[in-house]
Amino acid sequence: MTTIHMHANTRVTPEQFVAALTDFGPGRSELFGNSTGSYLAVHAQDPQHADVTEGSTGIWERLDYDWTNPDHVVLTTTDSNAWGHHSGHTYDLTPRPDGTTDIDYTVVREGKNPRGWFLGAVLATVGRGVLTKAFKNSVTAIEARTETTR
Repeated sequence: MTTIHMHANTRVTPEQFVAALTDFGPGRSELFGNSTGSYLAVHAQDPQHADVTEGSTGIWERLDYDWTNPDHVVLTTTDSNAWGHHSGHTYDLTPRPDGTTDIDYTVVREGKNPRGWFLGAVLATVGRGVLTKAFKNSVTAIEARTETTR
């Protein structure tokens, strides 16, 4: 199992970040490059949960989004063509006195088949930088989108 921890500081509030994270409408792939429109399917959604399939480049996962605690958002993998049920994502959001927000992001990848085992090994080594870059790109895109909607 591969666990990757990432950190960013952003000028958006935790509420603004969660709003972007849980916006499954058009333009999602502009914020989250690993969530392309052809894979995106919202199966159910209420004000604090969503059941969503998303992915890109041949890898998809069905995720249970839980933001009942908006400072600790948990995405649990419920199905995937590569990842096992111990996989998922966690976002811990901490507002700072200067108006910025610290984001601690953890990705857990448990391969469930040869493809997942291989990808997990790649992520544990050279792929870590790719995931970190994608995360920072998402934070930058959320900041840009938030500023244009003010």
